Amino acid sequence: MAIQRDIQYINKDFTQYRSQLINYSQTYFPTTYTDFTETSPGMMFIEQAAYVGDVLSFYIDNQVQETYLQFARQTNNLYELAYMYGYKPKVTGLSTVDLDFYQQVPAKTTGSNNETVPDYDYALYITENTVISTRAGTPQNFTIDEPVDFSISNSLDPTEVTVSQITAGQPTFYLLRKTRKAFSGTINTTQVTFTTPEDFGTRIIEGADIAGILDVFDSDGTRYYEVDYLGQDLIFDGIKNTNFNDPNASAYSNDAPYILQTKQVQNRFTTRYISPTKLQLQFGVGNPSNTTENIIPNPQNVGLGLPYQQNKLTTAYSPTNFVFTNTYGTSPTNTTLTIRYYTGGGVASNVASNTITNVNNSTVTFVKSGLNPTTADTIFNSLAASNPIAASGGQDGDTIEEIRQNSISNFTTQLRNVTQDDYLVRALSMPARFGVIQKAWTQKPQADEANTTLDLYVLSTDSSGKLTTASTGLKENLKTYINQYRMIGDTISIKDAFVINFSVNFEITTLPNFNNNLVLQDCIVALQEYFEIDKWQINQPIIIADIMVLLDQINGVQTVKKLEFKNLAGVTKNYSQWAYDMDGATQNGTIFPSLDPSIFELKFPNNDITGRVVVV
Repeated sequence: MAIQRDIQYINKDFTQYRSQLINYSQTYFPTTYTDFTETSPGMMFIEQAAYVGDVLSFYIDNQVQETYLQFARQTNNLYELAYMYGYKPKVTGLSTVDLDFYQQVPAKTTGSNNETVPDYDYALYITENTVISTRAGTPQNFTIDEPVDFSISNSLDPTEVTVSQITAGQPTFYLLRKTRKAFSGTINTTQVTFTTPEDFGTRIIEGADIAGILDVFDSDGTRYYEVDYLGQDLIFDGIKNTNFNDPNASAYSNDAPYILQTKQVQNRFTTRYISPTKLQLQFGVGNPSNTTENIIPNPQNVGLGLPYQQNKLTTAYSPTNFVFTNTYGTSPTNTTLTIRYYTGGGVASNVASNTITNVNNSTVTFVKSGLNPTTADTIFNSLAASNPIAASGGQDGDTIEEIRQNSISNFTTQLRNVTQDDYLVRALSMPARFGVIQKAWTQKPQADEANTTLDLYVLSTDSSGKLTTASTGLKENLKTYINQYRMIGDTISIKDAFVINFSVNFEITTLPNFNNNLVLQDCIVALQEYFEIDKWQINQPIIIADIMVLLDQINGVQTVKKLEFKNLAGVTKNYSQWAYDMDGATQNGTIFPSLDPSIFELKFPNNDITGRVVVV
């Protein structure tokens, strides 16, 4: 009969392993070996075994830790865990901006009255994906995703015309202006090859600041569509609202420039970041000839079930896939895929106004040919661009803590917004191409406000990473994005949160034998880290006691004698325009934000923190 031995599997470090091994030897081999002195050969082997156990425990503990989202520390592991929770980490965020394009055209006379009008024969055409960049410092590239045709002017694409030159009382040149949306970054192209079919084949794009995929086409010109998961065979697709596409809807093109449609796609792929510099594309499995995806999705089948199937009233459906197929898209075979993707963005792309001026002229042509060469040269050189407002929405990639918190929050939304937190997370999860919301806050409307379900307050960042009001374009993109996940009957009002800038002034006494300047500097650094804007949210109060404790814990600090906060306001001083009575807002050692959602921002930490050492 085998001996039943009580072995404990709870020891973790070297000392515990050593003690347990000694106890094990004394218990089960009491007469075999009795010399447990530090210098005995037996102890050498016991300590070697304890060392091995300690090392293995260390790696096992770390591996186990890396499997939990709450405790993982390795970026690659956090990426994988985030995708399990349905959250796509951000490597970079693209800023957006409105660009004004200008060109001159000569005047011409027309009609019996010799009326002077612009000569649109000299109108320029700027192709889509043209790059416009800043001139000063490190250039920031911006790309337009729609062409600019100065010869066309309608309600959807107006051309502003002004007289730019008058000779002898008659216009000789006109100035044309058009506006286009642009996003920071450039479009890059790479190619990957597939020979034999691969089940769930993957390809990796490597590079810094990869913001996302623009499009994927195979050698035959067939497009592959990006989906959230390979089982999704329906996508939302937008087409121009024209008479050709839909004669019935074209009458409403001013209100609806694009028509939203559902589209079934067999050729599809998903993307996931496996590291900050590697974006993986995964394709499907199967052949179009033997796929069941030719089943046309029909909403009438929901709840009724397909023929010869059980009732589906209790089945959970996704709006993107309400009939279940047993394939996951087709696998590329004997073809080369051309992949275009975005790179760039980041906080540095939030450039100031009137800085995006350098147009890549290689993508600019005249609408018509056969023009006067001299006049054409003059007109071509008149092309100019500028951004009347600053670019906004650019954001650096998610930090480790942001990945962790956003993943946990995103898990509860599940393709729909139900609670206030759902709307908050969805606003922060908007695809980077359309801009990035830096801070968001939700609350029920007050009694005297319009009858809305929820108020959503947002803020963006400028080129230096400081908080600023989100642009109109960014808020329009947010509205469109949130509407896809809004519950029927919910009405959402997107508003601007307020920024309250402030300064910190403190006095301390130091312990003997400490360098006053070094202690003071440590205090300032601690305050700078405490008030980093990434750590602060809308409507978060300043708890003075916490800051007092922070300073007290600095090595060398004896007593905090003084700690005061003052509001800093004034656009001319590069602060927020909003003044705030911080003394009046202080109750029981806490500085509360305003009733209107607002956030405290220490805008210039190097200048707005002052301190001194006092001698008692």
